[in-house]
Amino acid sequence: MKERIIFHVDVNSAYLSWEAVYRLQHGESIDLREIPSIVGGDESKRHGIVLSKSIPAKEYGIVTGESVYSARQKCPNLTIVPPNYERYIKASNSMISLLNEYSPIIQRFSIDEVFMDCSHFKGKDFLKIAYEIKERIKEELGFTVNIGISSNKLLAKMASDFKKPDRIHTLFPDEIKEKMWPLPVGELFMIGVKTQRKLNGRGIYTIGELANLDRKYIYSWLKMPGLLIWEYANGIENSPVRSISYPVKSIGNSTTTSYDVDNRKEAYMFLLAISEMVGMRTRDLKLCGKVVSVSIRNEEFYSYSHQRKLDVATNSTNTIYETSKKLFDEMWDGKPIRRFNITLSELSSSDFYQLSLLEGYSEKDEKLNKAIDRIRCKYGYNSIIRSCFLHSGINPIIGGVMEEEYPMMSSII
Repeated sequence: MKERIIFHVDVNSAYLSWEAVYRLQHGESIDLREIPSIVGGDESKRHGIVLSKSIPAKEYGIVTGESVYSARQKCPNLTIVPPNYERYIKASNSMISLLNEYSPIIQRFSIDEVFMDCSHFKGKDFLKIAYEIKERIKEELGFTVNIGISSNKLLAKMASDFKKPDRIHTLFPDEIKEKMWPLPVGELFMIGVKTQRKLNGRGIYTIGELANLDRKYIYSWLKMPGLLIWEYANGIENSPVRSISYPVKSIGNSTTTSYDVDNRKEAYMFLLAISEMVGMRTRDLKLCGKVVSVSIRNEEFYSYSHQRKLDVATNSTNTIYETSKKLFDEMWDGKPIRRFNITLSELSSSDFYQLSLLEGYSEKDEKLNKAIDRIRCKYGYNSIIRSCFLHSGINPIIGGVMEEEYPMMSSII
């Protein structure tokens, strides 16, 4: 494959930046980016998480994914604003429109990340073009981006994560040894906390130490996921930039029960049935999600919810279900339930995740999900079900689509 020129454009503190720009455009005098502030869930219910933070908030030790309640304890004068996904999609679309002036081959990896195939710039000063793009986004749209440049998507993404904000970095194969190998192994794309601990446990602390392991050794230890991160550590990744849209902000399903659910066993079965639908829809759209949210409504019509951010994005039915069970156990007070909902958000393309779910990854689980999806798509949802639903009176796959949601399964070829 001839060497390509790939840009990875990553919005700095996306949700918070977009929120700040919107508010400034509508008359507010305070820039959220310049004060301790976050975009996050409902503080009063103590279950929301930090989705995006300002640099001043980061200085208080606030991290993305922690609870809003915890963030407030660290910074009593913290400004908290609720998320507005429709607003963020519009901001993202505005950026895509600008980027389309430079390349017709654009892949939305997530709502705030874009890959661009800029190989047609070869022979030209592509760095000058990257700076032009960065400055136009800042001047015309009001927010800043990092742009990583390389010959493949992985290295371009790693480059954009170097020093922030409002920067441009290159990471070509001949720069890997100097720029990437000295970094902590946990900074390599797709390595979560659990995998980092495994690697550290065997004396592997830098990306370079991982890259220089014997290929056969890493495969014998971690199988295909291990081989994949070994390839990433060596800068090996050849997937094309696919011109696909990214219209989905979250994937969720819910059900209202015909009777009061007053025991944990039945509640788990409803969660499993919904997880089946959420997992199928996510895989069908070739996406993965990093935040799992569960909400329930009791017989008194009181609703409450919890959410959790995963180390690594997933589209596994079992992972969604197991996480949902934990969230349910955290919040259920024993009162009869009449409605369940599960939502998967912070979505991104599944391009990099096909074999790389190291956090609890199971190749068998992945293959099983794909096989079951094909059977259900061809013969119907109930053509293959879990035995626990037999004679239970509970549908094995449940999913009323939320109003703001997008398509059900289409087809799988």
